[in-house]
Amino acid sequence: MQMHEEKILVLDFGSQYTQLIARRVREANVYSEIFPYNSPIEKIREFRPKGIILSGGPSSVYSEGAPLPDPEIFKLGVPMLGLCYGMQLMAHMLGGEVARAQKREYGRAELDVDDDSDLLWGIFQKSVVWMSHGDRIEAFPPGFKTIAHTPNSPHAAMSDRAKKLYALQFHPEVAHTVQGERIIRNFLFEICKCNPTWKMSSFVEWATEDIRKKAGASKVICALSGGVDSSVVALLVHKAIGDALTCIFVDNGLLRKGEAEKVVETFQKHFRMKLVHVDAKKRFIEALRGVTEPEKKRKIIGRMFIEIFEEEAGKIQNVEYLAQGTLYPDVIESVSFKGPSAVIKSHHNVGGLPDVMKLKLIEPLRELFKDEVRVLGETMELPEDICWRHPFPGPGLAIRCLGEITEERLRVLREADAIVLEEIKKCGYYRTVWQAFAVLLPIRSVGVMGDERTYENVVAIRAVQSLDGMTADWAKLPYEVLGVISSRIINEVRGVNRVVYDISSKPPSTIEWE
Repeated sequence: MQMHEEKILVLDFGSQYTQLIARRVREANVYSEIFPYNSPIEKIREFRPKGIILSGGPSSVYSEGAPLPDPEIFKLGVPMLGLCYGMQLMAHMLGGEVARAQKREYGRAELDVDDDSDLLWGIFQKSVVWMSHGDRIEAFPPGFKTIAHTPNSPHAAMSDRAKKLYALQFHPEVAHTVQGERIIRNFLFEICKCNPTWKMSSFVEWATEDIRKKAGASKVICALSGGVDSSVVALLVHKAIGDALTCIFVDNGLLRKGEAEKVVETFQKHFRMKLVHVDAKKRFIEALRGVTEPEKKRKIIGRMFIEIFEEEAGKIQNVEYLAQGTLYPDVIESVSFKGPSAVIKSHHNVGGLPDVMKLKLIEPLRELFKDEVRVLGETMELPEDICWRHPFPGPGLAIRCLGEITEERLRVLREADAIVLEEIKKCGYYRTVWQAFAVLLPIRSVGVMGDERTYENVVAIRAVQSLDGMTADWAKLPYEVLGVISSRIINEVRGVNRVVYDISSKPPSTIEWE
């Protein structure tokens, strides 16, 4: 993207924190991108970074097949910051010595600052940092010196100020490193001399101009679901080309309470967009009749969505482009050097549209992280409840209604789910949890209501904390809140006599039940 003159490159060596590093840089209003560690030097030169960060990773630099970058990167003359494995790699490739540490250092450590003149400027003399390594530097490369140490790491940070090469044995990007943000900002502003120009307001101007150029006189269609990604894409493209955009909203009958009405109200009435609202509830319910296997549900819903979307798109003349909400993590995944991971379940969002439709793509969010998309939505005055809406799977309530899908079972789930969200918003937890929802289980349990024995449905509540959905921990919601939710569901939702709370983490469990 030509918009970004000030850029930081993050080279990925397999760290679980790589995306977090890039996000921390962007939070300081400096644009950053992630490249695989083995990117050709020509590609890196072409990117013209003002600084390079070498990420951590699980390997040892002296192991066979350890990931190593092109050694030419050290001749580019741009400032570099090595983190954890990145530090060991820098030492190893520049003539130092790395060996297995006698004592592995993992978790909290106390850092003593020996030199606070640039990278560690403004850092407390004794500061808490987060370590995660089994190797350590035994001998420095020529020109380097120690700038900080811990009781277990005599060289916890090093620098060659003349060449602007710096490295840390700890992770400044994680919240556990108390002044990590300050260290990253020192690298960006004191060492790389970056300017904080990466702002959503300037992104809106640049992206609308880019969409206008790309679309020309063609028509564009967009599949609108009411989720934050598709909503922000629709708004951005509409801002750029107005009525040349048609949004197609397929109501599959698997949405949460009041969502279909909210989408029509927001986009058709408030933003005055061309919106085709397809009521396909009966078609989806009919197609799902008797189906209980989760993957089969997903495939049916995906196939039907494409079928209906194609039907509607075919009615619009001159369509050349499909606008969709591809985000930066999706782009990183597709170019990642990491090996294939096990397929746990097919992805929640409907894939395959571009192949089926034979349309060119407009993907204005492909450089953004999810939290940046939310900020972008706020910048364009998208309603807060859409901007901060929890992630919602493409197959919707179909994979939260375990077992057979019927209108009655969907009614029970929809009502219970509405109560969960209402109470979590009421107590101020909605923005602090990643996802919260109800799940209807395919079992019944015995209960007593009004002195009578009942045999009715069980609803599970799922609420999780997460940064990116890759890992998650169950949310420690107050007992009083859980009590109110349980009481309201049992009293207000006809057909439920038991509520349970899911306290499993991801891994080993997934966030969704199916």
